[in-house]
Amino acid sequence: MPYTSINHVTISGNITHDPELRELPSGGSVCHIRLACNGRRRNADGGYDQKPNYFDVSTFGARGETVHRYLQRGSGVVVTGRLDWSEWHTTEGERRQSVTVIADDVLFMNAPGASSRDGADELDPGEEELRASQAGAQVELVA
Repeated sequence: MPYTSINHVTISGNITHDPELRELPSGGSVCHIRLACNGRRRNADGGYDQKPNYFDVSTFGARGETVHRYLQRGSGVVVTGRLDWSEWHTTEGERRQSVTVIADDVLFMNAPGASSRDGADELDPGEEELRASQAGAQVELVA
């Protein structure tokens, strides 16, 4: 019987720092964000305490450029993608490891200004441009 592995993750939370966009040697681009999402743990009293979890997320190409352009620290997002494990050695010879989420889709939950329109039904020009770019970048804005 063939063995098939599944590498799929969906996480939601808030961005902890402004997105960082870098150009790759190949000419493409990558945007890095760190996402904070809370979990719950039962405490000694039988109640629950919040436990923060932090995840590094990388988005490439047009999707990454859109994330960099429209999101900032505190923005809420839902990310779907896959996990990527890497290992390296420091200059002191210590072995280091990290796991990063490689985003396939990014759903914007509260882009800057989205909640400050005072109930207006019209989109501002930036939101119109963002929705127009969804087809190519597969990024959505939910207001």
